[in-house]
Amino acid sequence: MKLIIFDVDGTLVDSQNFIVEAQRRAFGALGLPAPSRNAALSVVGLSLNEAFAVLTGPNGPHAALSQAYKDAWNDMRADSAYDDPLYPGMSDLVTELAARKDVMLGMATGKSRRGVNHLLDKTGWHNLFATTQSADEHPSKPSPEMILACLAETGAVPATTIMVGDTSFDMEMAKSAGVRAIGVAWGFHPHEHLIETGAECVVLDADELRAKLLG
Repeated sequence: MKLIIFDVDGTLVDSQNFIVEAQRRAFGALGLPAPSRNAALSVVGLSLNEAFAVLTGPNGPHAALSQAYKDAWNDMRADSAYDDPLYPGMSDLVTELAARKDVMLGMATGKSRRGVNHLLDKTGWHNLFATTQSADEHPSKPSPEMILACLAETGAVPATTIMVGDTSFDMEMAKSAGVRAIGVAWGFHPHEHLIETGAECVVLDADELRAKLLG
């Protein structure tokens, strides 16, 4: 069985506008200037405390920002003006892969468990993923713990496991866990960073990703 593990933000879900606005609100709530859009997106994939440590330094108000970010995210979830759609072709690809007898699907994300459950509820994917790992249960990427948990829960082996992600954190996590890594071009980190940190290739769309995963 092949295990294919997906990152979420920047890979399955186009959440960039959501993330930037939630960060803007979180920093504003503490009376701090918000990071630039590029800086805000550069930390996507890290757990919240680690992300805010990068943005504010080791002595910044990480816990307070994390809570303010969660509060902002929850407020925005209730506002129909904000949405975080799936990237083109990803819904069909996930459904197709999940239907195969030789593939299991996993998820390894910097989202909270609540965020994972919201995505699964929204998409109806609860029965499609054999394993889902969130930031609430594990150290932040690029620690390999999320992938190792996916392997343990499914019985898959590293040699037949692929991590699909959009950031260098995903690629480094895969490398540390001893699994293959494929980068996607539509996410938050430059292509060259993905290759430098362990991606065997960077795909341009869902069709190319499908060909690489099943080739």
